[in-house]
This record gives sequence, C-alpha cells and structure tokens, in this order.
Amino acid sequence: MKYSIVVFPSSKVQEVANSYRKRYDPAYSLIPPYIRLKEAFELDESKLPLLVEHLEQVAASTHPFTAQFHRVSTFHPTNNVIFLAVQNKEPFTELHQKIVKNVDEKETYAFVPHLTIGRDLSDDELRDVTGQLSMVKFDLTAEVDRFHLVYQLEDGIWSVYQTFLLKK
Repeated sequence: MKYSIVVFPSSKVQEVANSYRKRYDPAYSLIPPYIRLKEAFELDESKLPLLVEHLEQVAASTHPFTAQFHRVSTFHPTNNVIFLAVQNKEPFTELHQKIVKNVDEKETYAFVPHLTIGRDLSDDELRDVTGQLSMVKFDLTAEVDRFHLVYQLEDGIWSVYQTFLLKK
C-alpha cells in the first residue's frame, strides 16, 4: 500500500490554499491542503507497526511549532508546481529528518517544506499564475501540533491512517 506523512495546516490556511487549488491542482479532490514530511512510499502491511512505533517516538520528541506562509514560489523548471512557501523551514526540516531516519525508502527530491496550490501547469500557465500571485501578500500562520500517516485508496483519495500529536 502507498503511504505518506503530512501536516494539515489550520482551516484558515487550508481555505486560502483551496481557493487556488480548486483551479490549479488536479489533486484538489483527493487530499486536503498539506505539507508533506515524507513523500509517498510503498510499505508492506507487516512493517506498519514498526513505522507507527517510530512515528510515535518522533512525535514524543518534537515540540509543537508555528508555520508561517509568506509568499508564492515554484519548482520550475524541475516541476511546474506552484506553492505557498514556508518562511520558517527549520522545524519542518528537523521533523522530516527524524521521520526519514528509519524509513528505507529514498526521497526523489530534496526536502523543501511547502504547501502545493497548483501542479501540472503548462509553462505559459505557470508564468501567468506565478506572475499574478507574486503580487499577492500572504501572511498566514498555523500551529503545528500533529502530523498524520496517510494512505492512498484505490480511487486515489488519501485517508488518515493515524495522527501523531507532538509533545506538549
């Protein structure tokens, strides 16, 4: 089965992200807006208890923090993805490093904490949308006090398997 590890930001941040995702993200209906901590990976169900135990330890050793989104950016030319950039990357990077430490699956891309608002755009569409959104002032914050192990159903929809609360 395919799994991933994500943070769902506050409903206010999700609202703003969804206002763009409706138009520019074909995955809009498959999963709420998220910040991916571990890209999608295949895992045999027999290994799931070990992963859950590892994620519980990660959560217990991580303090809650605040995410700040301040601008729109893109991964062009690698990918035609538009995203809300995370201003304070360090807490996400530390959490990512703790998570992947015991996960065998290699990452395809370098870890860049972000919240995707558009993907699979043509080069022209990417330029147009990025140009428009670069003039928008984003000043969004979200408290991060949990992360989620999600899995993909046969119809492509992602569902939460388990939520891990960060140390209080």
